[in-house]
Amino acid sequence: MQRDSLRIAVIALAAGLLQAAPPGRAQDVSPAAIADYQTKLAQYDQARQAYDAEADVYWNAVVEKRRARNAKRRDHVAIGLSDYVLTQPPRYAGPPRPVNPLKPGPEPSKRPPIPVVADFLKAAAEQYRFVPQRPASDLDFKRAYAQAARAAGLTREQIVGVYAFETGGRGAYDTQAGLEPPGPDKHAISPALGYNQLLSTNSVSILAEHGGRILAALRQKAKAAAGDTRFAMTAKIEALKRMIAFSRSVPDSWNEHDRLAKTTAGGMGIHATILDIDIGPLLQVQKLLDSVHFARAKGYLAPLSAAELELMNLTGDGNGFDMVTMPQALRERVPTANFFQQSGYERNPVARRTGVVAGLVAEIQRHIDNTERSQGARDLMAAF
Repeated sequence: MQRDSLRIAVIALAAGLLQAAPPGRAQDVSPAAIADYQTKLAQYDQARQAYDAEADVYWNAVVEKRRARNAKRRDHVAIGLSDYVLTQPPRYAGPPRPVNPLKPGPEPSKRPPIPVVADFLKAAAEQYRFVPQRPASDLDFKRAYAQAARAAGLTREQIVGVYAFETGGRGAYDTQAGLEPPGPDKHAISPALGYNQLLSTNSVSILAEHGGRILAALRQKAKAAAGDTRFAMTAKIEALKRMIAFSRSVPDSWNEHDRLAKTTAGGMGIHATILDIDIGPLLQVQKLLDSVHFARAKGYLAPLSAAELELMNLTGDGNGFDMVTMPQALRERVPTANFFQQSGYERNPVARRTGVVAGLVAEIQRHIDNTERSQGARDLMAAF
């Protein structure tokens, strides 16, 4: 009886789909094919819902463990193995989503499209009347970046190592994640730009927190300039002041900055500053400097190696610092998933592949060692 009811429901749904389909497509697809699709879709939905429920339990546990570790650190309580989730994240092992015979081809993404450099430039021009001053060559940008890093007290090993890992040692100042090297089959996988692949949220956050320091550096350059160069620098300063004001229009939190960066034209326009030869190096250096200061504020006074700095750059200062200070015995047991959000972990093949913290640290160091000999890394090393 129940089986008959299900069969009637599937046939009725198939008939409804046929009526809703474009005439040409509906004529090519039989009711039996629609019914088969609906059966497979129900099986997929059931398997996916079971996986999602299991994944929610896992990632909620990761969040709770992280919250508890932070509380222990504030209270100067020792952290041990039991303070981490020690199993690997669940993996979906059910059937794939079936192809709708009435709509063949990949399922449309539910996520909004990832903006690219052209979008950042358009927003910057419309929102702030800002056009970044692009370098005559990538080597010129590397020189400006190296100069800013030296002035901030960063070492050549640190900036070259992070560059080598983040860009494979071949990235240019305007390299976007997923689009290097360029090609017709390439697509952006995130808004990350530049030598250490800053996210658009990073750009907004850094301006909100350190905009005054960056303005001071530009004003110093303006004083030393004359004629058209000084006029252009003055216009750049005014545009940057508008950006800083916008970045500070919300509470100083990552979630608020993330909302501005991803859902507003003003936030998108701020990210174009990464491409400016005066502002871009300062933003990228500040991101690395924030990690160094974070470690020192937590009492870690030893110089951060390039791999350690990249851990913090890759996962955020708090999570990265957790791994930097973790004893080797824990590194070999603790899954890397403890230091990511679910979406970030699922998009990060290195984190998934390495499994535990020791593997992630070794992979970062190995990647740095293998790419520091690339031409791009050698150019940055020579510029320092």
